Amino acid sequence: MVGSGIFMLPRSLAEVASPSGVLTAWLITGFGVLMTALVFGNLSLRKPELNGGPQNYAKALFKEDSQSSLLAGYLVSWGYWVANWSGNVAIITTFASYLSTFFPVMTNKSILFNVMGTSVRVGGVITFIICSILLWSVHYLILNGIEGAGKVNFIATLAKVLGFLLFILACLFAFQSSNLVPFYEPIESEGGVTTGFLSQINNAAIATLWAFVGVESAVVFATRAKKKSDVKKATILGLIIALALYLSITLLVMGTLNQEELINSQKPLVDSLMAAIGPSGSMIMAVLGVISLLGATVGWVLLSAEVPFQAAQQRMFIKNFLKENDKGAPVFSLWITNLCTQLFLLSVISQSMASAFDFMIFIATLAFLVPYLFASLYQLKLVMRGETYEKSGRSRTTDGIIAAIAAIYSFWVIYAGTSDLKTFLFGIALLASGILFYPFVPKPSESIKKPAD
Repeated sequence: MVGSGIFMLPRSLAEVASPSGVLTAWLITGFGVLMTALVFGNLSLRKPELNGGPQNYAKALFKEDSQSSLLAGYLVSWGYWVANWSGNVAIITTFASYLSTFFPVMTNKSILFNVMGTSVRVGGVITFIICSILLWSVHYLILNGIEGAGKVNFIATLAKVLGFLLFILACLFAFQSSNLVPFYEPIESEGGVTTGFLSQINNAAIATLWAFVGVESAVVFATRAKKKSDVKKATILGLIIALALYLSITLLVMGTLNQEELINSQKPLVDSLMAAIGPSGSMIMAVLGVISLLGATVGWVLLSAEVPFQAAQQRMFIKNFLKENDKGAPVFSLWITNLCTQLFLLSVISQSMASAFDFMIFIATLAFLVPYLFASLYQLKLVMRGETYEKSGRSRTTDGIIAAIAAIYSFWVIYAGTSDLKTFLFGIALLASGILFYPFVPKPSESIKKPAD
């Protein structure tokens, strides 16, 4: 979860909401995601046979081995996969943004040439090359073994959590409450439209949810877990740690940079630490950001390839995605996933890294909400039927309330995030494109069953 979001979101949020709107959005999102995390945790224990990803819950909503169940499972698998690899673009461009601290030429806005009305800039081309090198280096690392990639991700995660704690301590001394004043004020958006408090929360909902995307990833890797109980523990503990970091760091960034500086920042944490302890601070934060985002890239590329691989094992995706190499890596899935990511990385050639980040997190987050919603609806189905609740009346009621809140939360963010027609249509087009490949999914009558393990 703690990937690109915390490194760029303070700037994204400052554009759409005042400090009061930002902090309220974080709290509402944290509560909504907690309910969603509890849904995934409960389902991992009550339905351990449905491991490998939320697409299994979508399939289980309908009659077993029916066309409806296969189609639902496939479309959620497709949407979840698209969400993962498109989200990788945001993570990789954030890596480039923090790397530009050491190589300012990456932000050079000189125009090389124009193509069909689009300006190709020097910094954009250099950034595209660096992003591509990172993507395919991670690709090679994973091809040489998932366990090795997991260790790299763990080391990077440990380093960034320790680094964030140092960041919090340093910025506490540079915090100026005057930067949070006015705590609330209307925000004027494009076209001169003024947004009030509730609209600011709506506008911030997608961005804050992006920071928690990945809360379900322990469920995706459940087939590789030694103990099933660890899946729920990892989900809840990871969420609590992430929320504490997000709230602390966002508040401190807003307190060390004024509103104008924050909105114009391409790397807000670097600029914040520079304000706190000088140029050396910016270098420390940039190094931390690069290490952290390297680890996040490894983890997310691995997860992105695992999603269609697990779905194919459950007979809900194209059979070619089952192919593994001799190291156990999902080789075909990895290649297709990273080729799609590479295509979308072209967006950084003509846009700033911040603009590319903003656009991709909207697309990816809306796509993630589909499997979140289906998981909540499946939990409600179990509660209403009493399935797996034979001797636990109280927990049945509690789980029903949790699932209902999680479903309402997903509906609300989908509503808030689709207010922009361009983003909505682009997201729908990506999801609907999965229909073109549905004929290649093995139907129940022609499938060859393969155990998930």
